[in-house]
Amino acid sequence: MAGDQNRNLIAEFHLKHGKNIGRFGDRLLLLATKGAKSGRARLVPLAYHRDGDRYVIAASDSGAPTNPDWYDNVVKHGRATVEVGDDHFDVTATPIAAGPERDRLYEAHASLMPGFRDYVRKTTRVIPVVVLERIASSRG
Repeated sequence: MAGDQNRNLIAEFHLKHGKNIGRFGDRLLLLATKGAKSGRARLVPLAYHRDGDRYVIAASDSGAPTNPDWYDNVVKHGRATVEVGDDHFDVTATPIAAGPERDRLYEAHASLMPGFRDYVRKTTRVIPVVVLERIASSRG
């Protein structure tokens, strides 16, 4: 089911150039990673918010008991490629698993997208955030 949902969101994202995508509106990006174990290319749609020039995503997996696979990918590799609208660029991916910065960023995320508060109630784990920063030489 999640695979079909993701494929549909990715298709809608490309069709609409990342604008007005279902419940995400204009807050959806596509994160391309390399599998932590397989090394294969992976693409996942994720809700994001901006923190200055940085993009912030949350490894909520809708409140599942474990972190999503894409989180393990960025932890292992520390880099990814992002699509926002029609812009494609490489990023460094910095996981923040706990602490005041994580709390501040997660609260900002949840204040824009209240469903993320529900995910906290569904799981016993602390949902990490990942900060994505454009690599200077990357051009869209």
